[in-house]
Amino acid sequence: MAALAAAGGTAVVQAAGTDAWTGFRQRTALWFSRGIPQRENAELERLDRTADGLESAGPAELEQVRIRQQAAWQARIEVFLESLDGTERDQAAEQLNALLEQCIPQGGVSAGQGGQAVGGNVDIRADHGAVAAWSIRDVTLGTGSDENPPPPGAPQG
Repeated sequence: MAALAAAGGTAVVQAAGTDAWTGFRQRTALWFSRGIPQRENAELERLDRTADGLESAGPAELEQVRIRQQAAWQARIEVFLESLDGTERDQAAEQLNALLEQCIPQGGVSAGQGGQAVGGNVDIRADHGAVAAWSIRDVTLGTGSDENPPPPGAPQG
């Protein structure tokens, strides 16, 4: 359950501000509310505050805001699951897992606000006295193994 809650917390933060947000937001609020309209509205407002907080964070504080929001949503999901009895908990966990699989791209790449996502090679060039640059931060590789990828080869060009 802890791993599922962590994945849920991460998904909320990663989906905020993306094309997937509207559907993810609605399904997440419905999952938490268990069909009770007043609770659904409260969850929608809570999700909106999360998205607003991420959007309004400056570049220097964005990573800290992401970390706090992920932890808050993880804890919220854990508490919610723990409040359910065994059968309800199992059903809710299955529903959350399905929601995450449905709303969050699997095996793809994603980037937060102001970021770039690349699912392959990047070739950056500067011709005729121009300047080209690329900055890489916070890289997570989903290689499916515990080993790091091999180091890059010598520059070509």
